[in-house]
Amino acid sequence: MPSAFILVAVLCDLLAAAGTAYFAMAVWAGKRFQKERGHAEDQGFTAPVSILKSLKGLDPDMYAAFRSHCLLDYQEYEVLFGAHDPGELALTLVEKLQREFPERSLRVIHCPEVLGLNGKVGNLAQMLPHARYEHIIINDSDIVVPRDYLRRVLAPFADPRVGMVTTLYRGIPGRSIGSRLESLGLSSDFTGGVLIARALEGGIRFALGATVATTKSVLREIGGFEPLVDYLGDDYELGARTASKGYRIELADTIVDTALPDYTFRDFWAHQMRWARNIKDRRPAQYFGLIVTFGLPWAILTVLLQSRAVWAWLLLVAAAAARLAAAQTVGRDVLQDENLEKHAWLLPLRDIVALAVWIASFFGNTVEWRGLRFRLRKGKLEKIRKNRRG
Repeated sequence: MPSAFILVAVLCDLLAAAGTAYFAMAVWAGKRFQKERGHAEDQGFTAPVSILKSLKGLDPDMYAAFRSHCLLDYQEYEVLFGAHDPGELALTLVEKLQREFPERSLRVIHCPEVLGLNGKVGNLAQMLPHARYEHIIINDSDIVVPRDYLRRVLAPFADPRVGMVTTLYRGIPGRSIGSRLESLGLSSDFTGGVLIARALEGGIRFALGATVATTKSVLREIGGFEPLVDYLGDDYELGARTASKGYRIELADTIVDTALPDYTFRDFWAHQMRWARNIKDRRPAQYFGLIVTFGLPWAILTVLLQSRAVWAWLLLVAAAAARLAAAQTVGRDVLQDENLEKHAWLLPLRDIVALAVWIASFFGNTVEWRGLRFRLRKGKLEKIRKNRRG
């Protein structure tokens, strides 16, 4: 048997075993988070808050997402919608929202300046001076929130050491296979990684775009939005800079939803590659460590390479059982994702595709975003050429 073949087989063996251990850690981190969440006390912190939403294009179920922000059980808040283009299509939905909820404080802020390549952050920088309140929440335009969202997101600010609060989120899949794979990845893999990082690092040092809650004071201390106008992962940067100032970042005791588009496979691949290369660029050591998260594909390769070995089949069974347990603990128990069990049969395909994305991400530093291609350097976008939208 060639030595190269033996080396590859042994490597797959070790990675499959490490992946099985990683899945066990995800189960542990998920149960730990549930236990801590169950013992959390509501401090009754109800400061007034401004919600900032930057608009660009239309998202699936966008009106339902907007509408959920008008049904919140909270005493005082406002929602600001910022757009660069006065003819922005999403503004027609805001007008409809204003007619349906005339009692709510819903304002449109025109953001005429182009401050950088990340239009969302440029809009936020121009919206912030118009916010009435000290506490600020930024969330994406496709986020659907529960009625007690504000109370649960703002509760951690009762502790003055908390500088930022973020939320976990579920994906609402469309009908395409790409949409279902992304939803499955959010519930069964991405969230597990967040909870493991939180457990091992004694907290999190980043934020998630589904919700970034902070204060004007903290934003001033980290330099505001302007330094981030060319960064791709603005949510990550906001969290990292807040943590670097000694503030704690907390996960709120609530889950929000995001409606996923019906991706073509090409669009799905481009979206996954953008996420992957951004994480690789900002946390390279941790990103390389993701090699152990693909325990199921490594176990499948182990069987293909050593199909006559009983222990290889036992390792595959162990990896598959641990993978399913992690998905159920994190996706079903923590996120309460009703779609998880329906699409669990796609887990092997999802993990194989994720491994392919991970490998491909090392061969270049370009990403596609809103129909344009960019080069990514130290978190910043550099436009390299125009590309057709789609």
